Amino acid sequence: MSIPKILEKMIAFSEGNIHDIDHLLRVWAYAKTIGEQEALDAETLFILETAAITHDIACPLCREKYGNTNGKHQEEEGAPMVRAFLHDTGMTEAQIDRVAFLVGHHHTLTDVEGADWQILLEADYVVNASENGYSKENIRHFMERNARTESGKRLIKTVFCL
Repeated sequence: MSIPKILEKMIAFSEGNIHDIDHLLRVWAYAKTIGEQEALDAETLFILETAAITHDIACPLCREKYGNTNGKHQEEEGAPMVRAFLHDTGMTEAQIDRVAFLVGHHHTLTDVEGADWQILLEADYVVNASENGYSKENIRHFMERNARTESGKRLIKTVFCL
């Protein structure tokens, strides 16, 4: 299944929740931009884009089950949900495994392995920071301590006028 089809499927899954749809579109756009600027190979870029599109798949469930969208709950609930969501897309088990891993770790900033994971963290952070009004100090701290890609750092500086 192509990225546009996965995107369309995830928008339908969002059942008209404009905030969730807007969020996933913005994370996807930033992730794709950083991934292309970092010259990811086609396979890694496909995995990254799929993970960016589906990274918050558990948010509706978390709102209902826990009353919030705490990142750790998203990670715990999201990994199995994304496996079920992607089962009929024609993706290989290895591809689905990696997307599920990324969805299950998209709020985990330690022991990051792989450009796809790093870029997903950076893209999601940029969107969360803009949506939630993070302070310049918080944003600088993330950029200095957690951002690893040159493209992500440039993007953060540009978006937040640092």
